[in-house]
Amino acid sequence: MTTPLMKRETPRARASDTLRAHLQRVLVALVDLHVQGKQAHWNVTGRGFRDLHLQLDELVDVAREHSDAVAERLRALQAVPDGRTETVATTTDLSPYPAGLVSVGDTVDAIVERVAQTVEVARQVHDDVDAEDPTSADLLHEVITDLEKQAWMISSENTEADAEA
Repeated sequence: MTTPLMKRETPRARASDTLRAHLQRVLVALVDLHVQGKQAHWNVTGRGFRDLHLQLDELVDVAREHSDAVAERLRALQAVPDGRTETVATTTDLSPYPAGLVSVGDTVDAIVERVAQTVEVARQVHDDVDAEDPTSADLLHEVITDLEKQAWMISSENTEADAEA
């Protein structure tokens, strides 16, 4: 029998090694997307600069918010997230971002590619995550939905109306 002074252990969910690895992979992609989005934000140049500059801040916010949600989910599952720069640099699935100034058109293409790479990571791990922890899979749904919206909005900078007909 427990008394009010005795510590009670509350059963908590614990991620398997596979679930932890999958969520860690998504976390790394989101952290890298956040950093690459800021790099693009600082170094985009040319006609349409201001609109894309502001849109990149929206993408960065989305990536940062989702990385925080994934990291906190890892902690809720008694796993330790690793967003250190050396971990991100050595384990990311994203292509490196170009150095120096990048034109608006090239920035759009580069960022949309990296958003697609991040979405692909979430899609690749989704079914395994869902089988073990549907709540974590719900986070992945949000990541995919929000990033695909960002990709659409950013890619529209390089899309002409007649090209979609």
